[in-house]
Amino acid sequence: MNETLELRGIHLQPLLLGAIIALTALGAVMVSSASISLADQEMGEPLFFLTRHLEAIMIGCCGALVAVALPTELWFRLNWLLLLAALALLASVFVPNAGHTVNGATRWLHLGPLSLQPSEPARLCLLLYLSSYVVRHQQELTSSVKGLLKPMLIVALACWLLVVEPDYGAAVVLVATSLGLLFVGGARLRDFFLSSSLAALALGALALFSGYRLQRLTGFLDPWADPYASGFQLTQSLIAIGRGDWLGVGLGESVQKLFYLPEAHTDFVFAVLAEELGFAGVTLVVLLFGVVIYKAIALGPRAGKVGMPFQGLLSTGIGLMLGLQAFINMGVNTGLLPTKGLTLPLMSYGRTSAVMTLVCLGLLMRVQHEVYQAERRAAARKRGRRRA
Repeated sequence: MNETLELRGIHLQPLLLGAIIALTALGAVMVSSASISLADQEMGEPLFFLTRHLEAIMIGCCGALVAVALPTELWFRLNWLLLLAALALLASVFVPNAGHTVNGATRWLHLGPLSLQPSEPARLCLLLYLSSYVVRHQQELTSSVKGLLKPMLIVALACWLLVVEPDYGAAVVLVATSLGLLFVGGARLRDFFLSSSLAALALGALALFSGYRLQRLTGFLDPWADPYASGFQLTQSLIAIGRGDWLGVGLGESVQKLFYLPEAHTDFVFAVLAEELGFAGVTLVVLLFGVVIYKAIALGPRAGKVGMPFQGLLSTGIGLMLGLQAFINMGVNTGLLPTKGLTLPLMSYGRTSAVMTLVCLGLLMRVQHEVYQAERRAAARKRGRRRA
């Protein structure tokens, strides 16, 4: 049984909790470093973005505490309400005078002094719904293609709403996470490959037949061919990473964030981290994400052994979603993938993303607590049978 730390009756894994705290703290430092010059020039407040980021972290920690306190069985029972909430959130940005457009993308809602990116909570709602669907329709999922296609049609509808915003990166993460979750849940291999192929063709067609997405793709393939236009962001990111060398140029000493690298505190904070902290800092961040993702996915089989399939699927889905988003962001920053507009969880500036990531991790810690308790009960029963 894994070692745990008990806080107010909740059993937590020290390594997982430590990795989350370290990523959150390092993320706040990098948001401050990457945004301080921009905030000073445009807002006249050097700590403008850091203050707002810390506010989001505080809200996210409160949300995580609520998620830790509530039994996961509640989310299983609310499956249909969660699905309706997800679709309503994704459609809400298209309501006249509700959606807010920035840089040609209608992804935000203004709720008084607050702004919300509905796709973030919507993805979590869909993850909870899919986890419950797999448990409720296990036999159909494992015996027919219809059991896989039905939830994927819902995912396709959600992706269509995301693409219309447009938010292509979020759609890619949602499709990949959903397929991975359904496969882990028992979908047949041939059905999985059929659905994966159809999804890849659809997403590929969207990229090829959309002018600006095709421009991003060609810019990614050879950014140096047009370093001052389509390849500008990627070339500046690569320069930042190259300057970092082994140990970096020093915290706060990045040059690229000052004049050259667009979105340095959001989508490209990883490049600033690489420039300032070097290969050592990048390795640390990758290892910390590795701990979180490994712990999340490894919790799935443990939950299955004690008869908690929903909780196991939920933890696996959280691991897949965070892992895919981190991988895509790092891949974009290093030139391995085309630009997607996805934040690096816990590291980038993005208030809704920070809040929902912490809520997801709160759910993960709740699952860990419930699995630990179930394992302890199972061990006690086993000892009782031996004595009898």
